[in-house]
Amino acid sequence: MDDYLREIEGKSVHDPYRNCDSKRSVLIRTPVIIGAGPSGLAAAACLKAKGVPSLVLERSNCIASLWQMKTYDRLKLHLPKQFCELPFMPFPEDFPNYPTKQQFIQYLEAYADRFGITPVFNQRVDRAEFDENLGFWRVLTAAKVEYLCRWLVVATGENAEEVVPEIEGMDEFGGEAVHTSAYKSGAAYRGRNVLVVGCGNSGMEVCLDLCNYNARPSLVVRETVHILPQEMLGRSTFGLSMWLVKWLPVRLVDRLLLTMSRLLLGDTSRFGLNRPSLGPLELKSRVGKTPVLDVGTLRKIKTGEIKIRPEIKRLRHKSAEFADGRVEKYDAIILATGYRSNVGSWLKGGEVFGGKDERGTGKGWKGEFGVYEVGFGKHGLIGAAMDARNVAEDIEVQWRRWTTPLSSDIHLLL
Repeated sequence: MDDYLREIEGKSVHDPYRNCDSKRSVLIRTPVIIGAGPSGLAAAACLKAKGVPSLVLERSNCIASLWQMKTYDRLKLHLPKQFCELPFMPFPEDFPNYPTKQQFIQYLEAYADRFGITPVFNQRVDRAEFDENLGFWRVLTAAKVEYLCRWLVVATGENAEEVVPEIEGMDEFGGEAVHTSAYKSGAAYRGRNVLVVGCGNSGMEVCLDLCNYNARPSLVVRETVHILPQEMLGRSTFGLSMWLVKWLPVRLVDRLLLTMSRLLLGDTSRFGLNRPSLGPLELKSRVGKTPVLDVGTLRKIKTGEIKIRPEIKRLRHKSAEFADGRVEKYDAIILATGYRSNVGSWLKGGEVFGGKDERGTGKGWKGEFGVYEVGFGKHGLIGAAMDARNVAEDIEVQWRRWTTPLSSDIHLLL
C-alpha cells in the first residue's frame, strides 16, 4: 500500500456522506477536473504538458455538452479563431475566420484526441468539500461515487444553468415558451409572431435567424446595450480593441470604438437601443457585460423586420403587455436570457470564485486547500487558456514535491 493510503489510514476520518447508500470511494492521485468543456480540456492539456496526469469528470455524456446540446444551428464564433484557440493547438488553416458551431466541436474533439483526454462521463457533481482532517477534497457525484483528491480544478464555466426570469402571467400565455438552450432554428417558427426576450448576442442572432425563416420577431430590450460592428477597418473589432489597449487608455479606446460604430452603424438609440454610460471595454471589465457584435441583425431592425419592444409588464393568453402600455399577440416566446454558474450550489469551502479585484486582476484562478478555477474570469476562451496555464504551473510545483507518478492513478478504498 502506498504512502497516500497509509496517510489516510492513520487518521480518524469523519465521512459527511456516510449515509449515502452504496457509496464507493476512489482515491485519485492526480488533480480532478470538473467539466469537459473548453476550459476543462485546456486545463487537462496544460497539466499533461507539465507531466501531470488528471482525471476529468463530466456531468453529460460528451465533451463540450453546452455546444453540442444547447446551441442553435447557425451559431458561429463571434471572435476570430485565433482568439478562441486552446493552448498548444491552433485551428486548422482551412477553417474560416469565424468557425461554425460544428467546426468548433470538431476542433474540441480533435483537441481531446490529441492530448489523450478521456473524461469520465455521466458524473454530475452533487457536492465537493475539503476535508481538513484528511487533507483531501471529497467530490461526491450523483452516481454515488466519491472521489478523494488533493487538487480540484473547477472548469464548469459561467454557463452551467439557464437563467429563466419570472414573468407575470407566464402560466396564462398558453403558447410555446422556451429558453434559447432549446432553440435550434427558425424553421419551426415560419410565419409566426415570436417574442424574443433578451438583447445580448444570442437574442440578436436568434432574431436574425427567425427573419431568415420568414418569422416575425420582436425583441424585448430591457437594458442599455452596446452594439458594435463585428469588423472595423478590415479587422475584427475585438482584435482591433486588444491592439489599441496595448498603447492607449481604455476610456480613449472606448471613445474611438463608439465613434467608429456611430459612423458604421448610425445612432442606435433611434431604434430603441440606448447605449450605457460606460464604454464597451470599461463596462466589460467592471461588470462582465459583453457588447453585441452585429452580424446583420441591426439592418433588420432598421427596416422594421425586427421590432424593438420595452420590458414586459405581463403576459396574457397568446399576448404580451409592455411597459409602455402596448399589447401585442404572439405565438411563441424565446428566452434569450443567458446562463449562470452553478458552482455555489455544490462547492463548499476553499473560496476562489470572486477572488479577483474590481479590475479583474489577481490570482482569481487559485483558492484555498488546492482548489482552482478555469474560465470564470469573464474573458472568454482567451481567459480560460490563461487560467489553464497558470493552474498547471502552480500544480506542477506541488506535484513534483508531493507525488511520484505511478502507472496506476486510481485506488479503491474499501
